[in-house]
Amino acid sequence: MSVTSRYRDAWESFWSEAPDGQGAVFWDAEPVLTAGRHLAHFEPHLTDPGLPLIDLGCGNGTQTRYFAERFPHVVGADLSAAALDHARHADPAGRAAYRQLDAADKAEAETLHAELGDANVYVRGVLHQCEPDDRQPLADALAALLGERGRAFLVEPSQAARTVLTGLAQGPAGPPAKLAPVLRHGLTPGAVPDEAVPEHLRAAGLSVLASGELPLITTEYTGEGTRIELPSTWVVAGARTE
Repeated sequence: MSVTSRYRDAWESFWSEAPDGQGAVFWDAEPVLTAGRHLAHFEPHLTDPGLPLIDLGCGNGTQTRYFAERFPHVVGADLSAAALDHARHADPAGRAAYRQLDAADKAEAETLHAELGDANVYVRGVLHQCEPDDRQPLADALAALLGERGRAFLVEPSQAARTVLTGLAQGPAGPPAKLAPVLRHGLTPGAVPDEAVPEHLRAAGLSVLASGELPLITTEYTGEGTRIELPSTWVVAGARTE
Protein backbone atom coordinates (compact mmCIF):
# COMPACT_ATOMS: atom_id res chain seq x y z
CA MET A 1 0.00 0.00 0.00
CA SER A 2 1.16 3.55 -0.66
CA VAL A 3 -0.26 6.98 0.10
CA THR A 4 -3.08 8.45 -1.95
CA SER A 5 -2.18 10.73 -4.83
CA ARG A 6 -4.15 13.56 -3.19
CA TYR A 7 -2.01 13.37 -0.08
CA ARG A 8 1.21 13.14 -2.08
CA ASP A 9 0.20 16.07 -4.29
CA ALA A 10 -0.79 18.17 -1.27
CA TRP A 11 2.65 17.81 0.30
CA GLU A 12 4.48 18.34 -2.96
CA SER A 13 2.50 21.51 -3.55
CA PHE A 14 3.06 22.73 -0.01
CA TRP A 15 6.82 22.26 -0.11
CA SER A 16 7.12 23.62 -3.64
CA GLU A 17 5.66 26.90 -2.42
CA ALA A 18 7.42 26.99 0.96
CA PRO A 19 10.21 29.55 1.26
CA ASP A 20 13.77 28.52 2.05
CA GLY A 21 15.19 29.09 5.49
CA GLN A 22 14.81 27.54 8.92
CA GLY A 23 11.61 28.65 10.65
CA ALA A 24 9.74 29.53 7.47
CA VAL A 25 6.98 26.95 8.00
CA PHE A 26 4.63 26.49 10.94
CA TRP A 27 6.30 23.50 12.66
CA ASP A 28 9.94 24.26 11.78
CA ALA A 29 11.00 25.37 15.25
CA GLU A 30 14.58 25.49 16.46
CA PRO A 31 16.00 22.02 17.21
CA VAL A 32 16.91 23.00 20.76
CA LEU A 33 13.15 23.40 21.37
CA THR A 34 12.11 20.28 19.46
CA ALA A 35 14.50 17.41 18.66
CA GLY A 36 16.75 18.43 21.53
CA ARG A 37 13.96 18.07 24.07
CA HIS A 38 12.81 14.83 22.49
CA LEU A 39 16.28 13.28 22.61
CA ALA A 40 16.28 13.58 26.39
CA HIS A 41 13.40 11.07 26.42
CA PHE A 42 14.59 8.98 23.46
CA GLU A 43 18.27 8.37 24.15
CA PRO A 44 17.81 6.41 27.42
CA HIS A 45 15.88 3.77 25.43
CA LEU A 46 18.37 3.33 22.57
CA THR A 47 19.84 -0.14 22.74
CA ASP A 48 22.45 0.88 20.14
CA PRO A 49 23.04 4.62 19.52
CA GLY A 50 25.43 3.64 16.72
CA LEU A 51 22.60 2.41 14.50
CA PRO A 52 21.59 4.64 11.59
CA LEU A 53 19.05 7.27 12.64
CA ILE A 54 16.18 7.98 10.24
CA ASP A 55 14.33 11.27 10.55
CA LEU A 56 11.04 10.10 9.04
CA GLY A 57 9.06 12.95 7.51
CA CYS A 58 12.12 15.18 7.65
CA GLY A 59 10.66 18.05 5.62
CA ASN A 60 13.32 20.69 5.04
CA GLY A 61 15.77 18.85 7.28
CA THR A 62 16.14 21.25 10.21
CA GLN A 63 15.94 18.47 12.80
CA THR A 64 17.87 16.08 10.53
CA ARG A 65 20.90 18.35 10.54
CA TYR A 66 20.72 18.58 14.34
CA PHE A 67 20.77 14.78 14.58
CA ALA A 68 23.67 14.61 12.11
CA GLU A 69 25.82 16.48 14.64
CA ARG A 70 25.08 13.82 17.27
CA PHE A 71 24.81 10.47 15.48
CA PRO A 72 27.24 8.84 13.04
CA HIS A 73 24.82 8.06 10.19
CA VAL A 74 21.61 10.09 9.74
CA VAL A 75 19.08 9.79 6.91
CA GLY A 76 16.33 12.33 6.32
CA ALA A 77 13.39 10.63 4.60
CA ASP A 78 10.32 12.33 3.19
CA LEU A 79 7.50 11.68 0.76
CA SER A 80 8.01 15.03 -0.98
CA ALA A 81 10.81 15.59 -3.48
CA ALA A 82 10.38 19.34 -3.01
CA ALA A 83 10.91 18.99 0.75
CA LEU A 84 14.12 17.06 0.11
CA ASP A 85 15.29 19.78 -2.28
CA HIS A 86 14.95 22.26 0.61
CA ALA A 87 16.82 19.86 2.93
CA ARG A 88 19.73 19.33 0.55
CA HIS A 89 19.94 23.06 -0.20
CA ALA A 90 20.27 23.76 3.52
CA ASP A 91 22.91 21.06 3.96
CA PRO A 92 25.58 21.81 1.32
CA ALA A 93 28.20 19.90 3.32
CA GLY A 94 26.08 16.75 3.15
CA ARG A 95 26.10 16.12 6.90
CA ALA A 96 23.07 13.85 6.43
CA ALA A 97 21.84 11.67 3.59
CA TYR A 98 18.37 12.27 2.14
CA ARG A 99 15.95 9.76 0.72
CA GLN A 100 12.50 9.99 -0.87
CA LEU A 101 10.32 7.46 0.90
CA ASP A 102 6.63 6.64 0.93
CA ALA A 103 6.38 5.70 4.59
CA ALA A 104 3.01 4.03 4.09
CA ASP A 105 4.58 1.53 1.70
CA LYS A 106 6.08 -1.33 3.69
CA ALA A 107 7.96 -2.61 0.63
CA GLU A 108 9.84 0.70 0.37
CA ALA A 109 10.64 0.53 4.09
CA GLU A 110 11.89 -3.03 3.72
CA THR A 111 14.13 -1.93 0.84
CA LEU A 112 15.63 0.82 3.00
CA HIS A 113 16.07 -1.62 5.87
CA ALA A 114 17.91 -4.00 3.55
CA GLU A 115 20.34 -1.16 2.79
CA LEU A 116 20.79 0.26 6.30
CA GLY A 117 20.00 -2.64 8.60
CA ASP A 118 18.15 -1.98 11.84
CA ALA A 119 17.69 1.73 12.50
CA ASN A 120 16.52 4.13 15.17
CA VAL A 121 13.69 6.31 13.86
CA TYR A 122 12.45 9.78 14.85
CA VAL A 123 8.90 10.67 13.79
CA ARG A 124 7.57 14.13 14.58
CA GLY A 125 4.01 14.95 13.61
CA VAL A 126 3.69 12.50 10.70
CA LEU A 127 1.00 10.07 11.76
CA HIS A 128 -1.56 12.78 12.48
CA GLN A 129 -1.16 14.14 8.94
CA CYS A 130 -1.76 10.77 7.28
CA GLU A 131 -5.00 9.73 5.65
CA PRO A 132 -6.84 7.35 8.04
CA ASP A 133 -6.20 4.33 5.80
CA ASP A 134 -2.46 5.08 5.73
CA ARG A 135 -1.87 5.14 9.49
CA GLN A 136 -1.57 1.42 10.12
CA PRO A 137 0.57 0.85 7.01
CA LEU A 138 2.88 3.62 8.25
CA ALA A 139 3.20 1.87 11.63
CA ASP A 140 3.89 -1.41 9.83
CA ALA A 141 6.61 0.26 7.75
CA LEU A 142 8.07 1.79 10.89
CA ALA A 143 8.37 -1.68 12.42
CA ALA A 144 10.19 -2.84 9.29
CA LEU A 145 12.70 0.01 9.61
CA LEU A 146 13.39 -0.72 13.29
CA GLY A 147 13.98 -4.43 12.91
CA GLU A 148 14.99 -6.14 16.14
CA ARG A 149 17.34 -3.57 17.63
CA GLY A 150 15.96 -0.20 16.56
CA ARG A 151 13.88 2.15 18.66
CA ALA A 152 11.33 4.72 17.51
CA PHE A 153 10.37 8.05 19.03
CA LEU A 154 7.02 9.39 17.85
CA VAL A 155 5.57 12.72 18.91
CA GLU A 156 2.12 13.76 17.71
CA PRO A 157 -0.22 16.67 18.47
CA SER A 158 -2.85 15.49 20.92
CA GLN A 159 -6.58 15.84 20.38
CA ALA A 160 -6.45 19.01 22.48
CA ALA A 161 -4.20 20.54 19.81
CA ARG A 162 -7.05 20.39 17.32
CA THR A 163 -9.03 22.77 19.52
CA VAL A 164 -6.08 25.16 19.58
CA LEU A 165 -5.65 24.99 15.81
CA THR A 166 -9.36 25.47 15.16
CA GLY A 167 -9.35 28.56 17.34
CA LEU A 168 -6.37 29.96 15.45
CA ALA A 169 -7.92 29.22 12.05
CA GLN A 170 -11.23 30.81 12.96
CA GLY A 171 -9.89 33.91 14.67
CA PRO A 172 -11.17 37.32 13.57
CA ALA A 173 -8.01 37.98 11.57
CA GLY A 174 -7.99 34.51 9.98
CA PRO A 175 -5.30 31.90 10.52
CA PRO A 176 -1.75 33.02 11.34
CA ALA A 177 0.46 33.53 8.29
CA LYS A 178 2.40 30.27 8.69
CA LEU A 179 -0.68 28.17 9.44
CA ALA A 180 -2.63 29.44 6.43
CA PRO A 181 -0.60 27.50 3.80
CA VAL A 182 -1.06 24.26 5.78
CA LEU A 183 -4.83 24.67 5.63
CA ARG A 184 -4.85 25.95 2.05
CA HIS A 185 -3.10 22.82 0.80
CA GLY A 186 -5.66 20.57 2.45
CA LEU A 187 -3.40 19.23 5.21
CA THR A 188 -5.28 18.24 8.34
CA PRO A 189 -3.30 18.62 11.56
CA GLY A 190 -4.49 17.06 14.79
CA ALA A 191 -6.83 14.45 13.36
CA VAL A 192 -5.63 11.32 15.20
CA PRO A 193 -7.25 10.22 18.50
CA ASP A 194 -4.71 10.06 21.33
CA GLU A 195 -5.24 6.36 21.94
CA ALA A 196 -4.74 5.50 18.26
CA VAL A 197 -0.95 5.99 18.23
CA PRO A 198 -0.05 3.18 20.69
CA GLU A 199 -2.78 1.01 19.17
CA HIS A 200 -1.24 1.30 15.70
CA LEU A 201 2.20 0.53 17.09
CA ARG A 202 1.04 -2.55 18.94
CA ALA A 203 -0.82 -3.79 15.86
CA ALA A 204 2.49 -3.48 13.99
CA GLY A 205 4.16 -5.83 16.48
CA LEU A 206 5.86 -3.11 18.53
CA SER A 207 5.92 -2.55 22.27
CA VAL A 208 5.43 0.90 23.79
CA LEU A 209 8.41 1.38 26.10
CA ALA A 210 7.68 4.87 27.42
CA SER A 211 5.25 7.71 26.87
CA GLY A 212 4.54 11.22 28.06
CA GLU A 213 3.38 14.71 27.18
CA LEU A 214 5.29 17.72 25.91
CA PRO A 215 4.32 20.97 24.21
CA LEU A 216 4.96 20.91 20.47
CA ILE A 217 6.64 24.21 19.70
CA THR A 218 5.74 26.09 16.51
CA THR A 219 7.36 29.05 14.77
CA GLU A 220 4.22 31.18 14.95
CA TYR A 221 3.10 33.70 17.55
CA THR A 222 -0.20 35.05 18.78
CA GLY A 223 -1.15 38.66 18.23
CA GLU A 224 0.11 39.32 21.76
CA GLY A 225 3.53 37.94 20.85
CA THR A 226 3.28 34.61 22.66
CA ARG A 227 4.81 31.59 20.94
CA ILE A 228 2.11 29.12 19.88
CA GLU A 229 2.56 25.70 21.47
CA LEU A 230 0.43 22.64 20.74
CA PRO A 231 -0.29 19.94 23.32
CA SER A 232 1.38 16.72 22.19
CA THR A 233 2.00 13.16 23.30
CA TRP A 234 5.15 11.13 22.71
CA VAL A 235 5.95 7.43 22.77
CA VAL A 236 9.09 5.32 22.50
CA ALA A 237 8.58 1.94 20.83
CA GLY A 238 10.63 -1.09 19.88
CA ALA A 239 10.21 -4.64 18.67
CA ARG A 240 8.14 -6.87 20.90
CA THR A 241 10.42 -9.28 22.76
CA GLU A 242 7.98 -11.82 24.19
